[in-house]
Amino acid sequence: MEKVYQAMNTLEAHSLKGLLASHHIDCVLKGEALSAAVGELPADVQGVTLWVAPENVAQARQLLLAYEAQSETHWVCEHCGEENAGSFELCWQCQHSRE
Repeated sequence: MEKVYQAMNTLEAHSLKGLLASHHIDCVLKGEALSAAVGELPADVQGVTLWVAPENVAQARQLLLAYEAQSETHWVCEHCGEENAGSFELCWQCQHSRE
């Protein structure tokens, strides 16, 4: 297995594991148990890491790069004018679709 990503928290890690699974890439999470030690451990070892088989590394990294790029963009809801993160498919304010 090869490490392909370090998530900021367990929620993000599980979301990304689901993203990879939707593309038929098996993923193992490591470091979930360390969340109980937050404050006691250095910040660089507190995140949950995602690991995939060597043959899936390139595809997994491509998907994770697309995830990161999407999270840096924003869109404005045509219905209410609210600004939303690029990863949102629905407006967080009025729940109308992005499209």
